[in-house]
Amino acid sequence: MTGLRKRLFRTGLKLASSVHRSLYRVSGGRVGGKVWHLPILLLTTTGRKSGSPRTTPLCYLTDGENLVVVASNGGMDWFPDWWLNLEKHPRATVDIGRSRRSVVSRPADPEERERLWATLTAIAPGYLGYERRTERQIPLGILEPAP
Repeated sequence: MTGLRKRLFRTGLKLASSVHRSLYRVSGGRVGGKVWHLPILLLTTTGRKSGSPRTTPLCYLTDGENLVVVASNGGMDWFPDWWLNLEKHPRATVDIGRSRRSVVSRPADPEERERLWATLTAIAPGYLGYERRTERQIPLGILEPAP
């Protein structure tokens, strides 16, 4: 992807996320609460460079008491900023509807990823297109309740 296309993609993604985040918050998740038959949460991470809070709407699965998020970035060859933020600062908050909880993130181990990826792509097969588009393996993040 050329530099211009990459900048345009990132700008478009930031704009779409901003609108989605605003509609979700105002409506308590009634607007923007589902994409691809998957529920949406708002993940607030700590910026790895700025130290400022950064909030991103993401599709998720539940796995027991854990939440599973997908670092697909639309199948682009670079990791999403929120994923890089979690690598540096694994503590985060999650809003689901009007409910907020603290979580600690970790990458899914290989066995978890295989099981969860099969479940995820059965519900939302669009992720298979993202997987074909990129050279990197798309990570899954496990958001565990914070102690």
